[in-house]
Amino acid sequence: MTVELRNIAIIAHVDHGKTTLIDSIMKQTGMFRDNQQVDERLMDSGDLEKERGITILAKPTSIMWKDVRINIIDTPGHADFGGEVERVLQMADGVILLTDAAEGPMPQTKFVLGKALALGLKPIVIINKIDRPDGRPTEVVDEVFDLFVALDANDEQLDFPILYAAGRDGWCVKELEDERVNLHPLLDVVLGHVQQPQVEHDKPFAMLATLLDSDPYLGRCLIGRVAQGSAKVNDSVKAIGLDGKSIETGRLTKLLTFKGTERVIVDEVQAGDIICIAGLTKTSVADTICEPSVTEPLASTPIDPPTMSVTITVNDSPFGGREGKKVTSTVIRERLLAEAETNVAITFSENDQKDAFEIGGRGELQIGVLIETMRREGFELIVSRPRVLYKTDESGSRLEPIEEVIIDVDEEYVSAVVDGMNQRKGSMLDMRAAGAGKTRIIFHAPSRGLIGYQNRFLTETRGTGVMNRLFHSYDSYKGDVSGRKSGALISTDTGTAVAYAIFNLQDRGTMFISHQTPVYQGMIVGEHTRDNDLEINVLKGKQLTNVRASGTDEAVKLVTPRVMSLEQMMAYINEDELLEVTPQSLRLRKKFLDPIERKRHRKSI
Repeated sequence: MTVELRNIAIIAHVDHGKTTLIDSIMKQTGMFRDNQQVDERLMDSGDLEKERGITILAKPTSIMWKDVRINIIDTPGHADFGGEVERVLQMADGVILLTDAAEGPMPQTKFVLGKALALGLKPIVIINKIDRPDGRPTEVVDEVFDLFVALDANDEQLDFPILYAAGRDGWCVKELEDERVNLHPLLDVVLGHVQQPQVEHDKPFAMLATLLDSDPYLGRCLIGRVAQGSAKVNDSVKAIGLDGKSIETGRLTKLLTFKGTERVIVDEVQAGDIICIAGLTKTSVADTICEPSVTEPLASTPIDPPTMSVTITVNDSPFGGREGKKVTSTVIRERLLAEAETNVAITFSENDQKDAFEIGGRGELQIGVLIETMRREGFELIVSRPRVLYKTDESGSRLEPIEEVIIDVDEEYVSAVVDGMNQRKGSMLDMRAAGAGKTRIIFHAPSRGLIGYQNRFLTETRGTGVMNRLFHSYDSYKGDVSGRKSGALISTDTGTAVAYAIFNLQDRGTMFISHQTPVYQGMIVGEHTRDNDLEINVLKGKQLTNVRASGTDEAVKLVTPRVMSLEQMMAYINEDELLEVTPQSLRLRKKFLDPIERKRHRKSI
């Protein structure tokens, strides 16, 4: 029996409430028992997603409403994971655009909406978090409409329904004065506004692999929407690439659809279904899985290229191999190749010796998440400072990636932010009052100037500023940007740091280590107060004597060391510095550990 279908994606800027809204929808449509314990942000199933409170991987779910199956795809809201959004929109026939009632449209709102409109998808607009005390729903609706016009939406797309919601509290209304009870108005609008999948049932089976996943029982799983025809378990299929060449042949050993957060085994799937396939070993994202008679691959939307890269090498520090099990270039290479295969927004290249690997991505967060994931899998590696990927135009001039930066900041910090962005070659496009004593400033700035700026930005705004970035375009090179102004404090010896030594060196700068921290020669243990590097001995203990007089012993009081996250460390380091990543430690170090080698290298530049 064919069930009526709707396929819809929820898109929004980061932290505007997509995953929380899906939680409420699933609870209200009977996906869970009344006595069932359910986590918050159920769709964020990965450890890193739970810890950071963001969606990293797009995931489908399915609910039943009035005898119609609605497949809902939760998408990432951070710009660095835009590749995920670009892929999964191809599985949807409509989108729910979520916008914060106070913040309004943000950079990622513009990005994901632009992609959805280009695919011809009809949007439903929800003004979420309507219960915020600083909410301004009427103005936000006007801003959303202006955004649609700016993105060249057609007349049909401009005729979008507007709803007001508080996803966390589980209610949605068509008018602000309506009674706030549940999310049924939203589900009814989805049935009425989103079309059924426009598919051809009488053609041979074909689907585009959109997401690649792994299952502890089924192994490699490919997720996508059936574009045409139908398929049954044990049917023979083949996979063809975008060039039409055959990749592999096999059988559909398992067919699964989605129900709530679970995968349900089925015997047959129809055109329009979002399904999961097991049994193919070489097929990857953007490949077409089809009957053997099909010769033409399904069209796949090209993905925006990466704008930033890092170099990853084997951990060659004195502490290498102490914590991780996966330390050789061969296993690191295999892991990075596997990532590049499943994540279309990541690129992989290597040197001739196959011992240094360049990984390209959308930003520091995306690359940082990959490295953090590898770290938890037991890898040890060395990571370079992120650098932007340049292009050249027809005349041979160098072009660099430019980002649109939207900053919301208290009025008293506006001048400090504008000065900081000017130093990073940013040009201001707009500045306006955003209500509640906040000012919104929009810049275009080169990506390389923004590497490492987040920390300084938070310091300048006393932690109250909010900065959002989105790739805008490639433009002419903007000139040199000054890097970190402070030098590094470098350990002269290998051993264990001593509190007495750190205490006596604290006036030299900010420390990154504490008592009993293992250090090695060439390791960066702190930030110098001046602009030059300084070598210090943090192993020197107090010389013991038999004199015990009043005032001879000073109380050793250590300032709390500065702790940075992996992404902050990546952005902090200079060109002659590296980040050592192991399962239990993150260490900053100089590229050349020996001081004589460092001097020799400086002279040769």
